[in-house]
Amino acid sequence: MRWRLAAAAALIACPLQAAPRADDALTELQARDAQLFAVGWRLATTNAAFCERAAPALGLSVLDAGAFADPAAVRRQLGLGGDLAIGAVAPHSPGAGAGLAPNETLIAIGDISLAERYPRRKPSWQRLIDVAAALDAAAAQGPVALTVARADAPPRTVSVSGVPACPSRFEVLDSGGRAMAEGTRVILGRSFPGFAYPEPEFAAAVAHELAHNLLRHRARLDEAGRSLGNVRLTEREADRLMPWLLANAGIAPEAATRFMERWGPRHDGGLFRNRNHEGWDERADAIRSEVTKVEALMASEGKADWAKHFARETLD
Repeated sequence: MRWRLAAAAALIACPLQAAPRADDALTELQARDAQLFAVGWRLATTNAAFCERAAPALGLSVLDAGAFADPAAVRRQLGLGGDLAIGAVAPHSPGAGAGLAPNETLIAIGDISLAERYPRRKPSWQRLIDVAAALDAAAAQGPVALTVARADAPPRTVSVSGVPACPSRFEVLDSGGRAMAEGTRVILGRSFPGFAYPEPEFAAAVAHELAHNLLRHRARLDEAGRSLGNVRLTEREADRLMPWLLANAGIAPEAATRFMERWGPRHDGGLFRNRNHEGWDERADAIRSEVTKVEALMASEGKADWAKHFARETLD
């Protein structure tokens, strides 16, 4: 999992000491990233047993100050000794257990100096992808030695062992209010209304987007065609998987229904009310039917094994 915090140039175009409102904006952006990352980690790890391509993950994301408009300003505000740092750490993750924390400068992975191996390059976001891939590759091989440093403290090296997680990254963008999935990432705009919802309902929104990735909807639509009917079927399928993912994460599956009932009437014409989606009330009914199945499975088996019991939609 990684964090691609894509701040707009206006956010940090000037030194942050002269722009306190920019300080507040970056702090808010980090808080929302931590919120998404914690929920995403919980869903991805508790459902790993049912994912086709689960892989070891450390429970931390990476921040690259060099991808911002004013890297020096970001480094000053966050107290970084270099461009690369830990962005977020999921609660109860291996990273948290190793004592890692956000805004620690990330110096090395094993004997690889990140500043030397990964200098700034164009496009600016590519380095973040490369470092995240290096972390994933290292975690797949066993315990990862990370050298980090907190502000005004000497570097230290910690060993972190990954745990299985469904393959998806979770990102907050500094623009827009949409929620989307693109195959390997779940992406929320910083103004996404769900950030203000009760945590179970926010988790349901994240579960919907994660479901698109786990069910390989982008690839399936590429194969079957992106007809209106097929897109609607994938949306319905993602809706229906929501309560399964929530239940395995210890979240009441009914939160998926409550999310749709809260979102739908308020965002008619938005993400959950357009030609690619059925009406929110129809979608809530479909989710409610699935909740009944999930609750029965949890009562009888103690898990919602969607790899075995979830009924897939057939695309045209």
